[in-house]
Amino acid sequence: MDMPISDNTFDAAYAIQATCHAPDAQGVYSEVYRVLKPGQYFALDEWCLTDRFDPNNAKHLAIKAEIELGDGLPDIRTTRQCVQAMKDAGFEVVFAKDLAQVFPCPWYRVMDPTYFSWAHFQCTRPGRIVTRAIVNTLEFLRIAPAGSMGAYNVLMSASDGLLKGGREGIFTATFFVLGRKPLKEVDIVSLSRKLI
Repeated sequence: MDMPISDNTFDAAYAIQATCHAPDAQGVYSEVYRVLKPGQYFALDEWCLTDRFDPNNAKHLAIKAEIELGDGLPDIRTTRQCVQAMKDAGFEVVFAKDLAQVFPCPWYRVMDPTYFSWAHFQCTRPGRIVTRAIVNTLEFLRIAPAGSMGAYNVLMSASDGLLKGGREGIFTATFFVLGRKPLKEVDIVSLSRKLI
């Protein structure tokens, strides 16, 4: 997580569903903070557990584990942990919201095998059957590498976990946070001198 970039280099930064893969949220946000110029913004779209997640609920824990395994995630953070990590990294949190709450349709709809769409045919029940048969055949004929079926199964399990997490309302793939690196007193004095 140590970026070979000088401090205070960038005018803005963003991360779209990427930093959830970092084992230490505060660590990765701190690196972004370090390379961002004072007064500038960091926009973050993060995968998180919602406030509806109950760590004592076996069903919720099973869904969480399925998402983590299938999507190669460390311990999934809650929305509150994500916001706190941004603050602990030094950011002023300007805005934080689960955008799934304002979408006209559920973000996980395309992963639902009962939802038919030609654009997402591979996620439908018939599409899964066809894709499974193709991957299995290609692996059998040694056109696809050994283990392709296993990889396909992991991806389908991940998709199922995301679907369950979305339906239960315990997981969101659309938690948006806007953070601002504050201007320090020396930055304000320096900026005012430039303007005079």
